Amino acid sequence: MTTGTVGDRAVVVGGSISGTLAARVLSDFYREVVVVERDEVVGVRDLRRGTPHAGHAHGLHARGCVILEELFPGILDELRRARFPMGDLGEQHWYFNGKRFRPAQTGLPTVTTRRPVLEDYIRSKVAALPGVAFLERTELAGLEATACGGRVTGIRLRPTAADASAEISLGADLVVDACGRGSRTPVWLEQLGYERPPEDRMAIGLAYVTRLYRSRRSLDGAQFLTCLASPAHPRGAVLGRADDDTCYLSLTGILGDHPPTDPDGYLRFCRSLPAPDVYERIRDATPLTDPTAFHVPASVRRRYERLPRLPERLLVLGDAVCSLNPSYSQGMTVAAMQVRALRTHLEHGTDPSSRAFMRDVGRIVDRPWFLSTTRDLQYTAGRGARALTARLGNAYVTRLHSAAPHDPAATDALIRVAGLSAPPTTLLRPRVIRAALKRQGLRDPGRP
Repeated sequence: MTTGTVGDRAVVVGGSISGTLAARVLSDFYREVVVVERDEVVGVRDLRRGTPHAGHAHGLHARGCVILEELFPGILDELRRARFPMGDLGEQHWYFNGKRFRPAQTGLPTVTTRRPVLEDYIRSKVAALPGVAFLERTELAGLEATACGGRVTGIRLRPTAADASAEISLGADLVVDACGRGSRTPVWLEQLGYERPPEDRMAIGLAYVTRLYRSRRSLDGAQFLTCLASPAHPRGAVLGRADDDTCYLSLTGILGDHPPTDPDGYLRFCRSLPAPDVYERIRDATPLTDPTAFHVPASVRRRYERLPRLPERLLVLGDAVCSLNPSYSQGMTVAAMQVRALRTHLEHGTDPSSRAFMRDVGRIVDRPWFLSTTRDLQYTAGRGARALTARLGNAYVTRLHSAAPHDPAATDALIRVAGLSAPPTTLLRPRVIRAALKRQGLRDPGRP
């Protein structure tokens, strides 16, 4: 597609993964793409104020890696040559109730370097594209629209510097909100005479506490070790390589059982995990940072696809639509899937229909939202009725988790579904069912 075949200017609000990938796609269809970001982001590989969650464990898994390769042909080989931690998703160290999954070669790639480093690598590629500009230290102050409010025509901007001047206007043929959890689009829709999108919420009371370590200790060829939480052992952890001699450890706890942020309490929490390998691999490592916490009260989904009306030339994606429980490492992949849908809409040669695009985004979010919230329902017993399908599904998946230490078919199936490369129905294939039934006679400590 020749640049500029759809319009003159597209504006993306938010310069994290979802906004940066959206800018990459838009650059093929608009003569100018402006990415508005309240922080300084170009060339920044460290934590910044707007993304406090970025310092904790993240992964771009399976389908997300495939889409990244589509957007930037050859990038996975580039990342390998640059010594980014990469590998097969099924060959990592997965633990459930103290038992390690039997490895399975799935062919599904995973990248698990620190998120600010991966973001910077991708952002530098997008910033170098012709027609793409990053407008930093600037925040969105509101939308501009036609007199009847039927079409968004641009945005109002406000520099974040203390001595900044008044608001300025920036016209646009298309506005994409990739602001993340703090998106104010629902408020601005109401100001334009539209309904706010209804919201679904799943309270999880999750806390991450993360620390960086200097460590050359090998993970036996793997790039990360994950201790999956279960109803029997609701504490979890992700220990991963950041680079050749640095690793990160993110401890997780839900519903108020949060990891401490003092060093001694942090280590005690680590020792309480059902997978002793986590503590054994960091007990002699040199800490590089203090333990840092990040809290996620709830998973939130904004149902834009249910609105009867939306102004044209306004799209929303990423965490601004749905912020999932980050324990499942689906956020960046889901954002990449939405950006891929954006490309499909633009290939028609016209500005995307807001309602049609948001319906497609809703369909993309359906599966990860179902997987995440159904799993989280295990921890809320006594806090409300659970649907029969959720109870049966969780019981069956728990059975598969118990089978995975003994049967690579169970590992392969679980990893493909978790990596969003296969639908949940693949867990019902005969080979997978046989793997689950083999464990039927054994006591399962994680059974809800």
